[in-house]
Amino acid sequence: MPRQGQSVESCIISRWFKSPGESVKKGDILFSYETDKASFDLEAETDGVLIGRLYEEGAEVPVLQVVAYLGNAGETLPQTGNSTKTAEIADKPVLKEDIIKPVPEEEILSQPVSLSGDTRIKISPRARNRASALGITFENVQGSGPGGRIVEHDVLNAAQSKPLMTKLAQEIASDSKSKIPSSGTGLGGRISSFDILSSEKTNQGDAEDIKISNVRKIIAQKMHESLQNSAQLTHHTSADARGLLQFRSKIKEAQDKGSVDNVTINDMVCFAVIKALKKHPNANCHFLGDTIRKFHKVNLGIAIDTDRGLMVPTLKNADDLNISGLSSQLKALADSCKKGNINPELLASDSASFTVSNLGSYGVELFTPVINLPQVAILGVNNIIYRPSDIGNGVLGIIPFIGLSLTYDHRALDGAPASAFLREIKLEIEKLNYDLCMI
Repeated sequence: MPRQGQSVESCIISRWFKSPGESVKKGDILFSYETDKASFDLEAETDGVLIGRLYEEGAEVPVLQVVAYLGNAGETLPQTGNSTKTAEIADKPVLKEDIIKPVPEEEILSQPVSLSGDTRIKISPRARNRASALGITFENVQGSGPGGRIVEHDVLNAAQSKPLMTKLAQEIASDSKSKIPSSGTGLGGRISSFDILSSEKTNQGDAEDIKISNVRKIIAQKMHESLQNSAQLTHHTSADARGLLQFRSKIKEAQDKGSVDNVTINDMVCFAVIKALKKHPNANCHFLGDTIRKFHKVNLGIAIDTDRGLMVPTLKNADDLNISGLSSQLKALADSCKKGNINPELLASDSASFTVSNLGSYGVELFTPVINLPQVAILGVNNIIYRPSDIGNGVLGIIPFIGLSLTYDHRALDGAPASAFLREIKLEIEKLNYDLCMI
């Protein structure tokens, strides 16, 4: 299992494209796998035959772990597992080759094994060991050996239709007669004791308990840590959005004439934020406890809503781009997130030096964004609201204003410099000019 970023410790196999015994050509996709937020394909590096798979779809596999063996036709899986000694028999899939194996004579002659009390079930030692490794209870397994004795391939057949369980989960399920869930949260998709106990609490009355996804767990953890480990304060202001709307109108006119540029309101705000950060570098920092890391370049984080949850990829060296390049790169990042093939390194919170989160398209007029630690600030962009304002000479007019919400870490920034930075963003937005930006 490849390592996708220093922070990634395990990946989940989402789909196998090759089956055991199937020929493989160099460059063929063996399987797809995903981290908490991104998905990838693993290609074969050589020709051969897929001898066997140690993990099946849905299994969570530690990085750098052996997932399968590729070799020559006729070869079998190594008896000792992989070199790291962690892919034990409990993690091996049930293969068709195992199910159709003939029953060895020594199994048929083996003695029955006592399970509990006076109940005795005829089962061979090999079948018992295999059942224990696979997490299969054998009370309801139908034996095919002499006298109804359970042999190894009976256990393997049962494993095809039953989820894998840890030993503690087996004991709890046996004692409480709890309903066994169809999938688990343990390694390799095993049913754990937590899954058994949790299933007892679900579907009660008019409510339903739904397990959260790995992405949701990570988001919850990061948000809680951010609020728990920093001194966050939010300032709100608004900027005259007439220039933004005129800019956007000219973009649409240019598109009608064949232009490929599609600069959005959010792109314009991000462009203004980058300019403001260059003038107020104290907001373009990481707070590291005893030190503050001040960045000379703007690595802009942008919040993206996807089907899998919130992602915040980073656009490195965003201050090197003009507004057209910025728009193009931000769209490419968003597309990668939605497709699930974003580089995990770009999703790390310490990858960005400042983040922008825009909820204006949802009609949100005011909100308090949460900082992606160790960054010291984040800008929330709100909806454009029309309201009365002085348009000069004491004359009131209805002006569009875009709301801006700056959350900052008071450990790193004081109120006055944070307010000055927010004011600078407002000024940069208000002076954006289509003719100057699109040169």
